[in-house]
Amino acid sequence: MTGKVYLIGAGPGDVGLMTCRARELLAQAEVVVYDALVGDAVLSLVPPEAECINVGKRAGNHTRSQWQINEILLEQALKGRMVVRLKGGDPFLFGRGGEELELLHQNGVPYEIVPGITSAIAVPAYNGIPVTHRDFCSSVHIITAHKKKDQPLDIDFEALVRTRGTLVFLMGVTALSAICQGLLAAGMNPDMPAAVLHRGTSAYQKRVVATVSTLPEAAAAMEAPSIIVVGKVCALAEEFAWAENRPLFGKRFLVTRPRERASELTRRLRELGAEVVEFPTMQTRALPEASLEALANCSWLVFTSPSGASAFFQVLKAQRKDIRCLARLKIAALGPGTAKELEKRDIFPDVVPETYDAQGLAKALTEQLQPGDKVFLPCAAGETPGLKKYLTDLPGVEIAAVSVYEKTNTLPAILKPMELLDDHTWAIFASGSAVRGFAAAAGQEDLSQVRALCIGAQTKAQAEQYHMHTKTAKTATLDGLVALALDCDKEEA
Repeated sequence: MTGKVYLIGAGPGDVGLMTCRARELLAQAEVVVYDALVGDAVLSLVPPEAECINVGKRAGNHTRSQWQINEILLEQALKGRMVVRLKGGDPFLFGRGGEELELLHQNGVPYEIVPGITSAIAVPAYNGIPVTHRDFCSSVHIITAHKKKDQPLDIDFEALVRTRGTLVFLMGVTALSAICQGLLAAGMNPDMPAAVLHRGTSAYQKRVVATVSTLPEAAAAMEAPSIIVVGKVCALAEEFAWAENRPLFGKRFLVTRPRERASELTRRLRELGAEVVEFPTMQTRALPEASLEALANCSWLVFTSPSGASAFFQVLKAQRKDIRCLARLKIAALGPGTAKELEKRDIFPDVVPETYDAQGLAKALTEQLQPGDKVFLPCAAGETPGLKKYLTDLPGVEIAAVSVYEKTNTLPAILKPMELLDDHTWAIFASGSAVRGFAAAAGQEDLSQVRALCIGAQTKAQAEQYHMHTKTAKTATLDGLVALALDCDKEEA
């Protein structure tokens, strides 16, 4: 049976600019053939079980020829697999998408095109440059400035100057001087505003705005990937700049929470302007066969994490039980995140401690528990809950710690943890198990350069065992992590 190839545009880098259709298909992919310019946050969405083939091209460094890429797509489809060809920007705008379809078409392989947002429009927009503006121009022209080695640019500069429109040159930063010289020789005003925009829509975004005559010198330090914009609209960049005005612009965070728990933190960080790469180091799975017999004799039900709460109710459902079996119980939750998980089921805990850690919860429970009380404590398989050791010595109190879920290491199929770290990037850890999962993924790598934002003291202690540079949230909550992210670069007193 022949498979199918989906030629998908991943957009300019910011995962928020990826289309819904692209994300839907990527989540189902069996094989992902991807380019160098696809953003890390996009790559983090690749299913862990998918086969990943890197065919990225950089200047002077092609991992595969175009013909080899075409053959890979055909070969994988003929094996009956669902193949996602993931390309930066839009696959039909200088992306050689048409060439990749020719061989598939000749061999009767079905395919689908999913357009993407091109950097030619998005990157200027993220830099405050509208590519068209009624007061300045009425057209925009997108030109590839890629050329063969030791050959001149094959561009009709006179025709471009006559358009009096905005000119966007892709793949042209190495030919910047030749482009500007060509435009000047064709009669362009030397004072025409022009800009070089580097890695737009990412945490590394930066720009240089000058004129056609001065841009080569002003932007001499700019490297690929960058685009060149020429036109009067470039003069609006400083006035309309918006991306860098966000509080977390220029920051990048690796969110290591399980993917089902990461969405709210990810959303809030991105809303504040950060680039976020979801890098779940573990996943949780409820254990439907978990024994709940002890629950019948307990007077307290205590949840220490949202994952434990969610798994507990999944086990209840699997065993055809509902909240009526909790009618006699008092319920405690470690913090507002866990309480919120309970509130989804219209359950409001009797106890939520002021300090959101095991010691704080133990202190709050000590004031409530009576001799003869039995506490049902849902937990993860293979782990001894920290709360249990604090409650063990209470006279006449019995603790039933029951494994209702398990944690397993899981990582994005493509990304390597230490390759994601640089001066822009912090790793965020909301549990000690997330730290351990990250360390396992890093293997023998030195973790002393990891900058870690930790939700609480126990997570911090775990990170420091790996010699990470740590900072800790003032409150062990989502709000606390966001506040810590906002202050992450401030020197500690």
